[in-house]
Amino acid sequence: MEVILQLLATNKIYLVGTIFILSLLVGSFLNVVIYRLPIMLNNAWKAECGKTADQMAFNLSSPRSQCPKCRHNIAILDNIPILSYLYLGGKCRQCSTPIPSQYPLIELITALLSTFIAWQYGYAWAMLGGIIFTWTIIPIAVIDFKTMLLPDKLTYPLLWAGLIFNINQTYATLTDAVLGVIIGYLCLWLIYQIHFLWHKKAGLGYGDFKLLGAIGAWGGWQILPNVLLIASILGIAFFTITALLKKQSHSSVIPFAPFLTIGAWIILFFFK
Repeated sequence: MEVILQLLATNKIYLVGTIFILSLLVGSFLNVVIYRLPIMLNNAWKAECGKTADQMAFNLSSPRSQCPKCRHNIAILDNIPILSYLYLGGKCRQCSTPIPSQYPLIELITALLSTFIAWQYGYAWAMLGGIIFTWTIIPIAVIDFKTMLLPDKLTYPLLWAGLIFNINQTYATLTDAVLGVIIGYLCLWLIYQIHFLWHKKAGLGYGDFKLLGAIGAWGGWQILPNVLLIASILGIAFFTITALLKKQSHSSVIPFAPFLTIGAWIILFFFK
């Protein structure tokens, strides 16, 4: 083990290669989180409301991954990140149902972003934090994009992790990080209140407040204006393009978390 750690610390190529392979595997797990966590939250909500929920155990580890069409259990060899997708031609081995391209894309994006951070920081505390941040915001962004849900089970750990990493001022001073949480939350809360008073309907979700607070916990309050600027530009561009393509109406609600997370990642790690 010491030899491996020494190689990771002294050989950047070895470090980057290891992070790439590890992140492909993590990306495969993130696909599980993206698919299952919203269902788990819905089941929990049904249980709280006294409604009948699915009695079969359903969590991140059970039941085994299956084809949603034929319900055939996916073999380990058919679950190798990217390679299995290419080998199977993007189709289920049993029923030939197309496998959504989301799966290899999430695996590849996770690996590429994590590798970029490993190359930027090398074998350092900041690298570990950056990778954890990346692995957390990917399911947050995709779940919100697909379901308009922002799970506290992801947002709160992201917030606390940011504060922990900044105890040693990894990305910001602890004071700035705490202020980032407060200002980030209150900033979007205030925008929400103004929008609600003017339009008599919600323009943002409370999950967005928590997410921006979590982002502030990582980079401090100083990064928040730039994060919001990038997120707003991306959100407006997305809304305009989808409206022109007739995929959104002018009254449609769009998820904001994907754009917040992209803005945060760019400011924290690309322009570090």
